[in-house]
Amino acid sequence: MPSAFQFQCHFVLIFLAALRGEARYLEVRDAGEDEPFLLLSEDLKRELSAGQIYRRSLRCIDMLSTEGQFTFTAEQPQLHCATFFIGDPEELITIDYDSVNIDCQGGDFLKVFDGWILKGEKFPSSLDHPLSTSQRYVDFCESGNIQRSIRSSQNVAMIFFRIHQPGNGFTVTVKKNANLFPCNVISQTPSGRFTMVIPHQHRNCSFSIIYPVVIKISDLILGHLNGLFLKKPSAGCTGMGDFVELLGGTGLDPSKMFPLADLCHSFHGSAQMKIGCDNTVLRMVSSGKHVNRVTFEYYQLDLQELENRKENSIEEFCFPSI
Repeated sequence: MPSAFQFQCHFVLIFLAALRGEARYLEVRDAGEDEPFLLLSEDLKRELSAGQIYRRSLRCIDMLSTEGQFTFTAEQPQLHCATFFIGDPEELITIDYDSVNIDCQGGDFLKVFDGWILKGEKFPSSLDHPLSTSQRYVDFCESGNIQRSIRSSQNVAMIFFRIHQPGNGFTVTVKKNANLFPCNVISQTPSGRFTMVIPHQHRNCSFSIIYPVVIKISDLILGHLNGLFLKKPSAGCTGMGDFVELLGGTGLDPSKMFPLADLCHSFHGSAQMKIGCDNTVLRMVSSGKHVNRVTFEYYQLDLQELENRKENSIEEFCFPSI
């Protein structure tokens, strides 16, 4: 990947590696090995497709994109651990606690977060999620047997945990469920095609692509007329109830990204933009008065395009061009 987030945490490096899109089924190696992840074998893929349950142990820092049963057992005190879960755009993730053996009174914890959070930045952002930040955390030490099954609101979720006593740990089962109207999505791959539909709902939806990309919008229905507007300090679509904006940045939270372009009106055709940011987000704002829909495709900018992007850039931030 030509560019990457500038986070310094080890688990962020694995997070980025797992999002390269080189395979749908990923397994992270132990810390210290050369490769950050390895591909599951074709035999295992066939077993999974045949309906068998996939089981394996969790690392302290891990990334999962497949269903199965996963167990973590501490071999030594583990104080800063996290597992990131990701599904296809049209999937929700369910995490079931099968067994938990941790010492809550001794400082252990096991928490599920509805979305991803890295260095204080959240996806989806607080502006785009139906729950408050505090409601997005489910702490096993507080809920216990009351809530042993947690379902995400989008295609990503995570658990983070601290376990002091060797031998203690937990087992979870991860399942995926269909989501008829995907809203907030992190793409597993640097290229693809997607249609986002918001059916008469007052909500905001973000599609995040963690690569510099060319993004091409081929169809936008907002119930208005035609128009594409590049962002200027005094311009934009904020006065309209329904619009799409393109954002770019180096972090995870769309609300902290730089606005690059607004699309205020419906059109059929093609609107294309090259965005050289580490993270590109297409965000739809919906008033709930219309059935809003946007169809777009995207692919990763190659190294030559990134090197030459300054020559025909419109703005300096992430060098967008159309």
